[in-house]
Amino acid sequence: MHAIGYTQHLPLDDPHGLIDFDLPQPTPLAHDLLVQVTAVSVNPVDLAVRGNHDPLDPQHPTVIGWDAYGTVTAVGAAVTLFQPGDAVFYAGSFKRPGSNSEYQLVDERLVGHAPTNLTPAQSAAMPLTSLTAWEALFEQLGIDPHADNHGQTLLVINGAGGVGSVATQLAHWAGLTVIATASRPETIAWTQAHGSDAVVNHREDLVPQVRELGHQYVDYVLELSNLNQHWNEIVDLIKPSGHIVSITGSDTPIDLRALKAKRATFAWEWMYTKSYFETPDMVSQHQILEEVRQLLDNGTLQSTLTQTIQPLNAENLMAAHKLVGSHHMMGKVVLEK
Repeated sequence: MHAIGYTQHLPLDDPHGLIDFDLPQPTPLAHDLLVQVTAVSVNPVDLAVRGNHDPLDPQHPTVIGWDAYGTVTAVGAAVTLFQPGDAVFYAGSFKRPGSNSEYQLVDERLVGHAPTNLTPAQSAAMPLTSLTAWEALFEQLGIDPHADNHGQTLLVINGAGGVGSVATQLAHWAGLTVIATASRPETIAWTQAHGSDAVVNHREDLVPQVRELGHQYVDYVLELSNLNQHWNEIVDLIKPSGHIVSITGSDTPIDLRALKAKRATFAWEWMYTKSYFETPDMVSQHQILEEVRQLLDNGTLQSTLTQTIQPLNAENLMAAHKLVGSHHMMGKVVLEK
């Protein structure tokens, strides 16, 4: 089968950064689905892994890629959730070969039935960002999406990014007042179109801007860009007993003691934790994607697809990596067969 991979760390503009190659088609075992991949999306994690993680085997290319839409062609003996012929979407596992290939093995507990009212490209744009946003909001921040959240306020730092564009929609659906950050006219408009009630500029001090909106504090903060830069603002704005979650990590240690007086809670979100450690609740990602599918099909959620490239080969995947690496792209780029 055809696949795309890398054998060494090379700059984004190096034409040899990714290569086309062939490898044997895998066989599904236990909870595995064998999926014929139709479309894949590129996320910042693709660039981070390609730039910072050594190939698994220097003699053979490492296949990366997570977001995917495809069709189940075979199943392992323990599979109960899917059958051959099912259209599916998923973000996969950090420990297994990725979606940039003709066929891929993925654990059924990480997979959802694909939306029926979206195109393959629109569907492929959604799994990783939807899982991250859902887990951050409804697991790590502890928001109940089906409760009455009127009067509760969420600050999303980087509302126009991939995860932010989904988080603002989910939070709006859950009934929260959503304040998102953006700095350019086009990203401000994008954020407003994707569920935010107000927009503040993350290139300026967030504290006076949020307070000018009438919010002395916010109940929740979802940090999606540069935790170190915004930490002091977050500490200032979080409500006593409020909740903060970050997906970005930090270049230098953050001062958690600054939260003590407010008794605020801080947590990390990493979408791959469940699959990486094979936690008992790993099947929750299947359940989340099933709910996301319904929200996409009924129009509550919008796909964040903004660009499609064909066909799926090394040259075009390099171009997509460059787009994501520019840090100026809104929405998601998808490659289709």
